[in-house]
Amino acid sequence: MRTIIGILAVILIGFSAQAQQDAQAKALLDKVTAKVKSYDNITIDFKYSLNNAKENINQDSKGTVVMKGNQFVLNFMGITKIFDGKKTYTIVPEDEEVTVSTVNEKDDAAITPSKMLTFFNTGYKFSMDIIQNVGGKKIQYVKLVPTNAKDQRKEILVGIDTKMNNIYNVIEIAKKGTKTTLTVNSFKTNQTLPKNQFTFVASKYPNYSINKLD
Repeated sequence: MRTIIGILAVILIGFSAQAQQDAQAKALLDKVTAKVKSYDNITIDFKYSLNNAKENINQDSKGTVVMKGNQFVLNFMGITKIFDGKKTYTIVPEDEEVTVSTVNEKDDAAITPSKMLTFFNTGYKFSMDIIQNVGGKKIQYVKLVPTNAKDQRKEILVGIDTKMNNIYNVIEIAKKGTKTTLTVNSFKTNQTLPKNQFTFVASKYPNYSINKLD
């Protein structure tokens, strides 16, 4: 779940001049950032693929995420993760269990909603990459290369629909050969959301054990 949240963070991409980047890549990413910030909320249906030829691993999963400000609800691989702005609730129906935890905003390793607009502020070199035509859409890729030698990722490719200035997909390539791809199937904005969209309601899970980690 942490990996998928990390990739979804790229959907709400927020880059700054602090990073090493070329002017063309920065201009394109700035357009995406400005558009994302203009939305009140975002609902995404996505496909997540994990591939490793050496290990003969090929896995495909689908999921949804609703985001508003620093709150989100993620449904992925049968698990629901709710962040209400203070606490994270991880709901696992298979185990009839809910885990409640408080996110440490000062933990640099923690990928939190509040960091979604600053996730790649530092630590990456940016450059323009290839252009592909996908179903009539012009997808321009921007390559991100981690500057930290200890980072297990070789590179990240962010595919941008240049007509809509929205993210089409995000590809992470690990140094050991694993490739994970998140493809946006639908991108809806400014939807009418229930008042309790980002609220954990314990009464909905009467037989679940609730574990508080802190």
